[in-house]
Amino acid sequence: MRAAIVMMATALMLLLMTGGAGAQVYQLRHWNGQGLAPVYEGFDINPDGSFNMWFGYMNRNFEEELEVPAGAENKFEPGPADRGQPTHFDTRRHKDVFRVVVPKDFGENKLVWTVTVRGKAESITATLNRVWQIDRDKTTRGGNSQSIDSNHPPAVTVQPTTLSIAQGGSARIALSATDDGLPKRRGEPVGMTVEWEKYRGPGAVTFSQIKQPLKDGKADVTASFSEPGSYVLMAVVDDGSGESAGNFGYHCCWTNVLVTVNVTGGSTGGR
Repeated sequence: MRAAIVMMATALMLLLMTGGAGAQVYQLRHWNGQGLAPVYEGFDINPDGSFNMWFGYMNRNFEEELEVPAGAENKFEPGPADRGQPTHFDTRRHKDVFRVVVPKDFGENKLVWTVTVRGKAESITATLNRVWQIDRDKTTRGGNSQSIDSNHPPAVTVQPTTLSIAQGGSARIALSATDDGLPKRRGEPVGMTVEWEKYRGPGAVTFSQIKQPLKDGKADVTASFSEPGSYVLMAVVDDGSGESAGNFGYHCCWTNVLVTVNVTGGSTGGR
């Protein structure tokens, strides 16, 4: 009887996989237990001739965030293993998260980023092959009819960029941004949004608002921390045409900024 049930289940699975008559195809979602794929997005060129190699990642889990400290299981080769990559990985796909600057004479050298999760190592190789050149300064998406490349990313500042608090307190961060007013919808700018996430750090981070619109170009946030240590927080400011808008075919227009928070032992009533 058990063998018959197994055979029926196998036949049903094959029917679904091969698209048999009347079959519906279902996507299997994994809430947790899955790994992570590093992604090389491409490179752009700085005014001094050096190159920015841009990286992102795909956390295959729909709910589980991953922590992989820089070192043997989260490393670059050759050279320094720690190139400023994230050690906290939010769920699903995140594009153009960070850059590694390489000199103008980098030539045909390669950078390999390897991340190991649950014993499985996945690597991506980055090169300066011209097929990988991207544009993060402008996009055709959201441009005006006179100049389709007129949409540019927001210019963002945060204050402070580095601060120290005692455990039990909270970090208050003021963010401001300016933009070109593109893209527009029904003649009005879509408007900027900011989304915060932990980039590095030993414990959990709680934000007063994870995502919010900017009002008059400003948005403040407070963050609290579960334990002492050094944390890096990342704010992603999007003008409505970039990653938060689901615009994975482009590399513009959003801006990432980092804030370092050092949380010391002890407790205060807040800050």
